[in-house]
Amino acid sequence: MDIPCTVRRASQADADTLVRFNCAMAHETEDKGLDAEVVERGVRGLFERPDHGFYLVAERDGDVAGSLMVTPEWSDWRDGFFWWVQSVYVQADHRRTGVYSALYEAVRTRARAASDVCGIRLYVERENTGAREVYSRLGMEETAYRLYEELL
Repeated sequence: MDIPCTVRRASQADADTLVRFNCAMAHETEDKGLDAEVVERGVRGLFERPDHGFYLVAERDGDVAGSLMVTPEWSDWRDGFFWWVQSVYVQADHRRTGVYSALYEAVRTRARAASDVCGIRLYVERENTGAREVYSRLGMEETAYRLYEELL
């Protein structure tokens, strides 16, 4: 059942909540412990460099129920930016109530209004079938690409 919430762009005042959400998300989805000090620098760093992306938060009854981060990636093939949805987190007591749907719709609306955005992308753990079902239901399609990385 979808319960209304308000989505807004996050501000510095939300930094502590975003750090807490990021650490909780890593623990829940990947059983990974993050260094909260490093995460805090990363969260606050994004506010200092808005060209690197932005956070959205969903509020319900004055409480931040969920959040996500959007980062741009330039596509020379399309002469536009893909917006990557990252750091998605919805508090447990607000899950399955439309919080992520509201956040994603806010991203979609902002992306369509921006003349230089050509698409929205995200990555998800293969085993996270619940999230994959949600993304599909919202109109996203799984791609043929596999993700590779080298951590430095």
